[in-house]
Amino acid sequence: MAREDGPATRCVDIDGLRLTYYEWGASPGNDQPPLVIAHATGFHARCYDAIAEHFPGRRVIAIDLHGHGKSQGEPLEDWHIVSVEVCALLDHLGIRGALGMGHSMGAHTLLQCAADRPDAFGRLVLFDPVVMSPSYYTEDATDFTSDAPHPAIRRKRDFPSIEAMIERFATREPYSLFERRVFEDYCRHGLVEKDDGGYTLACSPEMEASLYSSSRSNGGILDAARRVEIPVLVVRAKQTEKMDFKGSPTWPGLAAIIPHGTDLHRPDHTHFHPFEDPADAARIIAEAEAS
Repeated sequence: MAREDGPATRCVDIDGLRLTYYEWGASPGNDQPPLVIAHATGFHARCYDAIAEHFPGRRVIAIDLHGHGKSQGEPLEDWHIVSVEVCALLDHLGIRGALGMGHSMGAHTLLQCAADRPDAFGRLVLFDPVVMSPSYYTEDATDFTSDAPHPAIRRKRDFPSIEAMIERFATREPYSLFERRVFEDYCRHGLVEKDDGGYTLACSPEMEASLYSSSRSNGGILDAARRVEIPVLVVRAKQTEKMDFKGSPTWPGLAAIIPHGTDLHRPDHTHFHPFEDPADAARIIAEAEAS
C-alpha cells in the first residue's frame, strides 16, 4: 500500500550553503533504516515522490543537491564538492546504515559518499550512475569551453506559469517518456517564483551546464568504488550509439570493481527509468534490500 502523507521541507546550513531536503517520517515502531534519495542532474528531490510513496511508514529523506531545487549553490567545476556536501548533511542528520537510492549524478554522489562515510549506508541501489570507464578520466580532453558551452545553457528558463511549462514540455522527449505524475512533479517543484512575476527554473541553465561540462572532474570515483564494502546494485539502462540523454552513461564494468557489486542490465528502459516507471524502480529497491 502506497503512503499518502507528504514530506516535510527542511533546511540545514553546510559551510554557509543552504541545503534543502524533504523528509517523510517513520511510523511509530518502524525501525527500518532510512531511505536516502539523491537525484539526477537538472532535476530535484521531489521528482521521486512517486518512489517514496511505495515505502509506507518508513523514514525517507530526499535531497535537493547543490544548486538544484530549493538548495543554494553556484555552478561547479568539481563533482566531488557535491558528495562533500551530502556527507556533511548525513553527518548532521546522524544517518547510519541507510538504504541509498541514487539516480545519474545522484548515484555517483552516493557511491562517493559510501566510500567516504563507510557507516552511513548499509546498501546502495544506483540507477544509471554517471561513472565512466577508466579511460574517460585519463583522457586529456576538454568537452566544453566558455566559448562553446554545453547546450544545456540554452535551456528555456522562464515561464509565465507552472501550467505553461507543463504544456510546453508534455509532448517532448525525454519528458514525454515520464509517468505523467512524475513529469508534473518535476514542473511543479522545479520552478521558483520571480519577484517581478512568473517563474524560473530552480536549477539554472548555467548550473546544469557546469555539471555536464565537469563530468570528468571526479576521477577518484573509481578508486572510491573499490573501497565500498556494502552491497551495491548497479541498474544500467539501454546503451545507445550516440551520446544522448536516453542512453546509459554507466561503464558496464562498474559493478565488477565494487567488492559486493551486482550488475542489473535493463535495456527495456532509458536513462530515465525511475521517472518512466517509478513502481518498477521501487520494486527493484525493495527486492535489493530483501535479498
